[in-house]
Amino acid sequence: MASKAGDNPDSLMALSTAFCLRNLRKTMCYLGDRNKLCLRSDVFLPSEICDKLVNTYMELVHTDSNFKPQDGFFQLFSDPRSTRLTRIQLREDIVQDRDLEAIGKQDLIELHLTSCHNLSARSLRTLTSFRQTLVSLSLFGCSRIFYRKGGAPLAFDEEEEEEEEERPASRQALDTDFSFQGFNRLRLLNLGGLPEEVDVEGLLKPLPALTSLDLSGVQLPRAAFLAQWKERLASLVLYNVDLSEELINTVVDVHKELKHPIRALLFFFLFPSVSVLPRHLDISREHTSKFKMTRKTLTAIVQGLVNLVSLDISGHIMLDNCTVPHFEEAMGRPSIEPCKSSIYPFQELKRPLQFLGLYNTTLCNVTHIPAYKVTGSKNEDQVLNAIEAYTEFRPELAHRAINQLFDIARIQHCSQLLRALQLVIAALKCHKYDKSIQVTGSAALFYLTNTEYRSDQSVRLRRQVIQVVLNGMEQYQEVTVQRNCCLTLCNFSIPEELEFQYGRVNLLLLKILEPARQDESIQRIAVHLCNALVCQVDNHHKEAVGKMGFVKTMLNLIQKKLQDRMCDQVMEFSWSALWNITDETPDNCQMFLNCRGMSLFLDCLKEFPDKQELHRNMLGLLGNVAEVRALRPQLLTPQFISVFSNLLDSKADGIEVSYNACGVLSHIMFDGPEVWAMEEPLRETVMDKMMAAIQSWDVTSRRNINYRSFEPILRLLPQSIAPVSQHWATWALFNLVSVYPSKYCPLLIKEGGIILLEKVLELQTSHEETKEMARKVMEQCENFKEDPMETTR
Repeated sequence: MASKAGDNPDSLMALSTAFCLRNLRKTMCYLGDRNKLCLRSDVFLPSEICDKLVNTYMELVHTDSNFKPQDGFFQLFSDPRSTRLTRIQLREDIVQDRDLEAIGKQDLIELHLTSCHNLSARSLRTLTSFRQTLVSLSLFGCSRIFYRKGGAPLAFDEEEEEEEEERPASRQALDTDFSFQGFNRLRLLNLGGLPEEVDVEGLLKPLPALTSLDLSGVQLPRAAFLAQWKERLASLVLYNVDLSEELINTVVDVHKELKHPIRALLFFFLFPSVSVLPRHLDISREHTSKFKMTRKTLTAIVQGLVNLVSLDISGHIMLDNCTVPHFEEAMGRPSIEPCKSSIYPFQELKRPLQFLGLYNTTLCNVTHIPAYKVTGSKNEDQVLNAIEAYTEFRPELAHRAINQLFDIARIQHCSQLLRALQLVIAALKCHKYDKSIQVTGSAALFYLTNTEYRSDQSVRLRRQVIQVVLNGMEQYQEVTVQRNCCLTLCNFSIPEELEFQYGRVNLLLLKILEPARQDESIQRIAVHLCNALVCQVDNHHKEAVGKMGFVKTMLNLIQKKLQDRMCDQVMEFSWSALWNITDETPDNCQMFLNCRGMSLFLDCLKEFPDKQELHRNMLGLLGNVAEVRALRPQLLTPQFISVFSNLLDSKADGIEVSYNACGVLSHIMFDGPEVWAMEEPLRETVMDKMMAAIQSWDVTSRRNINYRSFEPILRLLPQSIAPVSQHWATWALFNLVSVYPSKYCPLLIKEGGIILLEKVLELQTSHEETKEMARKVMEQCENFKEDPMETTR
């Protein structure tokens, strides 16, 4: 059998790591003094495991709502004699100064900090602890790390940290003491988003050996300072940096010296392992700028940087035409050979580029592009490349690309489904707090998970979609995100595919429905989902959801619709959901009565006398209430009995309303004449009316009802207290096994119905008509056992 998209299982390492993190006290740790989490003395973990633990911990904190951050987690890695950390990635506000201080004795090789807004200059001091071993460092989006909190000295007690975090940012003072002096092994540095106040030239001066530098969004004091890395820099990222001719010339010209044969030979002799000239150059932008890219500039870059394998010029407007005429370009199949390039400057390339960023430029639309991977908006491949390239550090571009993927999935056809889903899921996980990503990502998921693509998706992949959708619903109460997420959930088989997150999804939907005045479309979708979730699930699920406030929430919606005098889908779905959640769950039935449910039933009946679907749902619910013996006395009032009696004559929805009304009365009659304390209507009169109604029904009627168990019906069979109740129960079984034999014959046999029907035949109080139906039911089941092939449709 062919595997489906995203069907690869997690590795044993991944599963074990997640299990340990979810069960720290049962695996690696114990609670010490003052409930402090401590590592067991017999635990010694190598760097491969420690790195995995920390990085997975960060992922779980950001993507799994059931996983809560552990106080003192990083303290577990404070002693390098028992735990070794080498390569870790920390992100966003969960990371505190004390967390970095806790691992200050580790010999870190790679430390990537992304958007850690709670780090201050205290963490800069901690960075110096890693200066002898650190090779790769990213401080992307960590602008506050260059400031002292409240202008305070760097050293202060741990107890003061929370108080310091509350102090206003205006009191933060720039730290001028930090220096990269002594970071002799540092080769890769990302300072994206560095504050303007920081002297970037002075900061980087002690780092002459850098081979990769990212200065995204940084104000450069002067172009010439980049010249200090002319013999080493292999990667330079200047995304959203204000470019100038001088800066471009500096980037290109600092390497021209190496074209002199004697200098080049000397360089190779002194630095044989260093790759000459930048191999990766990124001068892309989010928005247009004063600087205009010309054919001459692009040619200079290509000619000057002869070892270039990756170039990103996204967002630039070409000042002059640098593409071949259209009639020439249209000749032949698309090619990546430089000599055939539709972009003149790239004809100078010695070989195709590995990566070329042309997103938000007109150049991405040409036919012949000399690169293996291109970002742009021309086709699905370019769009997916853009999402992949820009998600982590450029959500503003990823947002646009995901929006274009949304159009592809909606209007055209997504041919790379697995890749598309994985990229959107990754973007939603990475930018849980970015509203624009959540809006476009959830919209794209709606179309990528619909019926057209469903058969190609594995259970595991679809579960990942559900989890990121629920993350979005948790984080944002905004209308668009909520609507997109709810619509996406509608693409799944409910409740089966949502059962692994059953409690969570119900809580989120109930939270959506809490406001008295909710967006009408979201309300309708959420109620539909709620109804589907409580249909065909085990009773313990229903009871759990009932305790969440499900019954009260539905009744509040009904109350609001009554006030608006509106019977719409929300009203009907709400009653249907109550019908489902009260099925065989007495506690939920009790909640319905306690929350004035019967009063709302009467009001709806009066306000909407011609709404057949509404009447069916309401009577189905009351049938569930009537099955609970302890609750039946609350239905035994002249008002309610008169209403049920009158509904016996209803022709609404075929026989359903009349059938359900008769079912309610059948259970009430089963309690005997001694509980009938009212003078009007008379018990005999009601029973006569019930019998007349049953005799008027067509036994071949197809039903809009679903029984998971016959137990409530079967208990009415072997009794002589109320023959009419017995008659109703027998008719119900006769109808169901006749019309749906393959479904209900096995159920009736399994639950011992045949034995009970035999007792009906033995009772003298049973009507002859009842006995005749009982024989036909038994005969139908016997025939089914002999020939289980159903021919009816």
